[in-house]
Amino acid sequence: MDRRSLLTRLAAVTMTAGAAVTHRVLAQDAYPSRAVRIVIGFGPGSGTDILARLLAEELRLALGQSFVVENRPGAAAQIAAMLVAKAAPDGYTLFLTSNSSHSVNPHLMKSLPYDPIADFTPIAGTAYFPFVLAVNASLPVRTAAEFVEYARAQRGRINYAYGTPTVQIPAEALNRLLKLEATGVSYKSSPGALTDVIGGQAQFLVVDLASARPHLQSGKLRALAVTTSRRSSLAPELPTIEESLGLKDFDLAAWTGVFGPAGLAGEIVQKLASALQQVLAKPEVRERIITAGAEPTPSDAATFRQLVSRQLEVWGRKIADAGIEKQ
Repeated sequence: MDRRSLLTRLAAVTMTAGAAVTHRVLAQDAYPSRAVRIVIGFGPGSGTDILARLLAEELRLALGQSFVVENRPGAAAQIAAMLVAKAAPDGYTLFLTSNSSHSVNPHLMKSLPYDPIADFTPIAGTAYFPFVLAVNASLPVRTAAEFVEYARAQRGRINYAYGTPTVQIPAEALNRLLKLEATGVSYKSSPGALTDVIGGQAQFLVVDLASARPHLQSGKLRALAVTTSRRSSLAPELPTIEESLGLKDFDLAAWTGVFGPAGLAGEIVQKLASALQQVLAKPEVRERIITAGAEPTPSDAATFRQLVSRQLEVWGRKIADAGIEKQ
C-alpha cells in the first residue's frame, strides 16, 4: 500500500470513528425522542397517582415529549415493579413508587420477584406523604382517644382498611399497641380502602393525606391524628399519635421517588434528575403538591440512592416492631 492510499484509509477510519462518537452524543442529547411511560403500582386517585400525573405534565413541558402515566395496581406494587425491572434500560419506562415496593415488600414477602436494589436505577426523590389516622365521619368520635375508647368497646367487631403495605404497618402497629383486636382488610390501592371506610364496611384506616383530602373536605371522613413524630405543616391542626395517645416515637410516613430499570445510562439519569429537580423547585408546582397533601422533597440520584438503602433498613425494624410476619 503506497503512502497516499495509507493516508486515505486512515482519514476514512478517523471520519468513521468521529461520526460514531457524534452519533452517540446526538443520541444521548436527543433523549427523550418519543413518549416515556411512568408506571405506578397504585390506582387512579391514590397519592402516587396524583403526584405522577402532575409530574408527567411538567416533564412534558420541560423535556418536550409526552410522559404517560400507566397504572398497574395490585400485589402491593409488585406487578408494577416487575414490569419496570424487566423493561429495557433506555429511559422510556420509569417507575414512580414509594416505601411499599422498595422498603416494605422485602420484609413482608417470603418470595419477592424483584430485588429493590439490584433491579433498579435510582433517579430522584420527589415527595414526602404524611399519613393520617382517619375514621368514618359517622362514628361518634372526634379525637384519637375517643376512637380508642370506641374501638375497645367494639373489640373484635371492627375492621381497618389498607391499600398499601406502607399504611398497613402503622395501622397494625396501632391495632396491636392499643389492643383494639381489629381485623385488617387489604385493597389494591388507597381509593378502594377509602371507599369502604366511607361506606361503613371498615371503621378506620391510616392513609396518606393526599388520597384522603377530598373526602376530609367533603365531610365523609374525619382525620384524628398524624402518624409522624411532629405535626405536619400540611395539617397543623392535627395532633401527633404521641400527643393524642401517648405512644412514644411513633413516626411513620412515606417517601416517593423515580426509578428506572437497572443499567440505565448515567446521562439519562442526570437529565431526568435535573428536570425533576427544576420542576419541583417551581413555586406553582410546589404549591400544587402541597395543596394535594404532600411535601416536595427533590433530590439528586446519589442522595436518593442513600435514602432508599437507609429506608430499607428502617422499615425492616418497624415491621418487626409491629409483629407482622412474612407471607
